[in-house]
Amino acid sequence: MGGFVEAVYVAPRGSAPMRRLAEVRAMAGRGLAGDRYCEGNGYWSRFPGGVCEVTLIEAEALEEIEREFEISVMGGEHRRNIVTRGIRLLDLRRRRFRVGEVLLEYDRTRPPCRHVQELTEPGMTRALRSRGGIGARILEGGVIRQGDVVIPL
Repeated sequence: MGGFVEAVYVAPRGSAPMRRLAEVRAMAGRGLAGDRYCEGNGYWSRFPGGVCEVTLIEAEALEEIEREFEISVMGGEHRRNIVTRGIRLLDLRRRRFRVGEVLLEYDRTRPPCRHVQELTEPGMTRALRSRGGIGARILEGGVIRQGDVVIPL
């Protein structure tokens, strides 16, 4: 029922390229250290309720996108923080879950927006539709590392 973290990404400010990290500090009620939304300068930061503290997307969905649409998404173009493998993220709806030492709570789905396509390439919004991942709240902070187990509670 669990999966694992395949990759970790942050962007230091809105519209900046995503950077892959081996690990990141998750801060309860704030977000991921060094990420645009934790710092309050992400594209959606100006919209009340538009920010998720951490976003997750399935590696399997990214592989489908590359096969079906021939769009590059494996280098962070998806604009999500955590890439998971081996777990259906929608199964976490209305649940808490652990990613390594961090306790998260499902917040909502994260459908793609036009801004993602403006930063990447034509067709990205369509490719991510119904595969855009989820947003979560950080209830207990800690470090999220590549390879950490994702466990539904």
